[in-house]
Order: sequence, then C-alpha cells, then structure tokens
Amino acid sequence: MHSLEIRAATPSDKTAIGDLIVPIQRTEFGIDISYEDQPDLADIEGFYQSRDGGFWVAVADGHIVGTIGMKDIGAGQGALRKMFVAAGYRGRDHGVAQALLDHLLTHARTRGMNTILLGTTAKFLAAHRFYEKNGFTRVDVADLPESFPRMAVDTRFYRLDV
Repeated sequence: MHSLEIRAATPSDKTAIGDLIVPIQRTEFGIDISYEDQPDLADIEGFYQSRDGGFWVAVADGHIVGTIGMKDIGAGQGALRKMFVAAGYRGRDHGVAQALLDHLLTHARTRGMNTILLGTTAKFLAAHRFYEKNGFTRVDVADLPESFPRMAVDTRFYRLDV
C-alpha cells in the first residue's frame, strides 16, 4: 500500500476533484452529468466547508485518488456526498474509502453532529454494501429532512447515527 493522506480540499484541488468524479459518474455508471451540472463542485468552500461541514481528498502517489464531502444541513445532521475513489485504489486492500469515511465520521463526532444521511443511485451496488457494512441503514425518502440536498439521480437513501 502506498502512503495515503486524507486532508481538507483546497481551491487548487478543484480541477483534480472534477477530473476524478465526473468520469466515474459518466463512464463507469452511465450517469448523464457534467461538471457544470454540479455547482457544489465549483463552490466546495461555500457548499461543503461551512459551519460543521467539510470536503476531504485522499492523496496517494502525489494524486487525488478519492473524495468525500459532508454538508451541514442543520439540527446536528450532515449529508454525505461526493464519495468517489479512483478505480485503481478501490477495495479493502487499499483502504481509501474506509479512510475517507472514518475521517468524515471523526469530524462529525468532534463537531457534535448526531446523524449522517446520504443518497445514492441504484447502480452503486458496491457503495450500498460498503455503507451497510459501516452501519448505515436504509431509510425512505419521505423520512429525510427538508434540508437534505437530494440529487435527481438518487434513489436509495441511508442514515447513520453517530
């Protein structure tokens, strides 16, 4: 395993973040979405890195190989978004996804948050298994707070009490 660093995203990371996320969405999962369709990526500081939220990158071999964001949606709740890991760095052997999630959960607990919610698509089967293995349970869309930033492609929703 190569050395892995989890750190807060900086404005200079924006291009690399987009270059990681958009091809995974479009090529691997066939989601018709562009960088421009995701204004949160153009304003990571304003969308994620305010109040008790955050956006982090995993860096290995000098490159961003993973991302995870949490938007503070109020009432001690955070919305986990934009968790993506480059294909060559996926799986338990690399531990990138687990390191990103662990970092986010530590941040949430430190900030006194009590619930993490997330939405994902039906296509992200490995993600479903990963979240469930980490204690997330499925919830109905009707059970999400109004403040939850739902994306049109999201069809499955999860909750974790932290």
